[in-house]
Amino acid sequence: MCGIVGFTTKDWSPDPERICAATDTLLHRGPDQQGVFRSLGCSLGATRLKIIDLAAGDQPIYSGDRDSVIVFNGEIYNHMEVRRELESLGHRFQSHCDTETVLQAFLEWDVDCFARLRGMFAAAIWTNSEQRLVLARDRVGIKPLYIAERGNDILFASELKGILVHPEIERHLCREGLDCYLSMNYVPSPWTLVEGIHKLPAGHWLEWRNGEIKKHAYWQIPEASPIAVSLDEAKRKLDGLIDQSVREHLMSDVPLGVWLSGGVDSSTILHYAAQASSSRLRTFSISFNGHSFDESPYIRQMVERYGTEHEQLDLNPQEDLEGGIEELTYYSDEPSADSGALPVWFLAKLCKTRCTVAFSGEGADEVFGGYLTYRANQIAARVKHLPRQAIVLALQGLRLWPASNEKISLEYKLKRLLQGSLMSPEQAHVYWNGTFSKAEKTALLKDPLPPGLADVLARLGRSLPGDGIAPYLKFDQEYYLPDDILVKSDRMSMAHAVEVRPPFLDHRIIEFAASLPTDFKVRGSCQKFLLKELMQSKLPPAVIQRSKIGFDIPTHDWFRGPLRSMLMETLAAAETEHSGLFCFDTIRRYTQLHMNKSINIGYHLWGLMILFLWMKRWKIQSAPSRVSAGQLLPVEL
Repeated sequence: MCGIVGFTTKDWSPDPERICAATDTLLHRGPDQQGVFRSLGCSLGATRLKIIDLAAGDQPIYSGDRDSVIVFNGEIYNHMEVRRELESLGHRFQSHCDTETVLQAFLEWDVDCFARLRGMFAAAIWTNSEQRLVLARDRVGIKPLYIAERGNDILFASELKGILVHPEIERHLCREGLDCYLSMNYVPSPWTLVEGIHKLPAGHWLEWRNGEIKKHAYWQIPEASPIAVSLDEAKRKLDGLIDQSVREHLMSDVPLGVWLSGGVDSSTILHYAAQASSSRLRTFSISFNGHSFDESPYIRQMVERYGTEHEQLDLNPQEDLEGGIEELTYYSDEPSADSGALPVWFLAKLCKTRCTVAFSGEGADEVFGGYLTYRANQIAARVKHLPRQAIVLALQGLRLWPASNEKISLEYKLKRLLQGSLMSPEQAHVYWNGTFSKAEKTALLKDPLPPGLADVLARLGRSLPGDGIAPYLKFDQEYYLPDDILVKSDRMSMAHAVEVRPPFLDHRIIEFAASLPTDFKVRGSCQKFLLKELMQSKLPPAVIQRSKIGFDIPTHDWFRGPLRSMLMETLAAAETEHSGLFCFDTIRRYTQLHMNKSINIGYHLWGLMILFLWMKRWKIQSAPSRVSAGQLLPVEL
């Protein structure tokens, strides 16, 4: 597991030490070894966290004739299988690491090699004789890769900071990205929040050859194609796929643990890992003692059942919350409006005391239908049959309901549901997990933004109506999973030099799930139906039957308490720098309404606070206003 960085030099000549400076920005991702490659056409850098073949495998790695060189971030779980095939074709290896396997596979099959790999990765391969750079990213987007074009040259890095190190890169806020961020809580590919820097989409390779660029998808999220299958047959198939994926993910030469929430997903991973592992497993958890969403009782049941060596941290205001949030602005690269980044930060920090590799249950919700948003889509479709005025009157009545300090209260869910039912289905889908509506966003900004969100939602809209929840699942696998969930996991874990592996995101499991009937995912009020049916006889009943609890903080409550001063100071400082773009009268009104409990908008305020902290940390400039000030927000939140 590593960080990679590099750039071509067709039309410019940076200082020879520039590649070292760029590599140094990623030292947290790979504290065990660093190396660089320089040539007239390209420079590459890598930082390595040693997981496999600790004695060898230092990067960059060269071909036998030294014409090709690779830097690599990730793990290839079938690399021994690929290696045996390559050896039968005459290839010889100098190490036992998967990075060398990827290079030799590329020399044999060129870009077709990436479809043969199972795992998570971002790779860069330079061939000097062809003046050719090839970049590639894993199918699901578990590992990141950012790209910027500068004239006829290209710059890339595992994290934005590896590109921002170049003084030639201007740091302007990307308006399309901001349009999405304010509504979706994240920035969907290919945008980032920095103008001119993009993400290489998951499942793609990109070729730069002497200034010419082309890009191609070698794998795509499968379309839903349900086939007739019995429940027992589907359970047997899924059992085999999860077992195989977990066994492959156990490949490691360093200590390995499991991030355990006590939910079905992480508990399932623990079950299969315990079956496959010959040694006692370590587990790591975050608790919220005294809160209704604390998952400690379920965690204890799993720890006792599998006899794990367990570490747990109670996340409360006595911890250095503000210090953790300040760190987020550096390590997140892109601001995360997902407040779950904070507990993941502390979880990774806890994990690092005992392990370098950790399993997580990420991906099961997007693949098997675990989010409440999928049921909200179904319920809203029925609510839409009511007269619009009746929905508006119900919303007005709900505003008399006192706002709760609960993380996600019944009052909050009802308001969001009714507001979303007044929107198009595609708008409502991102609104359930998002924050600002179109009207609220208009009031928040002085400058109209380009229609970044509309462009993304148009793709979802074209697939509706579809087979139940299938279009929403595909949308979340394409955007929400790689651009929110996996970004959060990668940045928070790699900030502490911890490698996180999500076995549910083996592409064979994703392809299998796409072949399942809709009611094998959501059946009535039961979500992840097939997965729960499979695990009925394997996990404690309480774990199977419990309601889903999102992994984030009590944002509404903490902004009225321990994080209040940080929020107010951040907003006050931001007004000095960014009043040309944002309507701070509106922001102050938001804040006042939240603090006096007229509304619950802790998640909205979190996104704004993190955005402004990030812009300050990275000196991101917002353009001056070009239009008159917007109107104050109508009380619809």
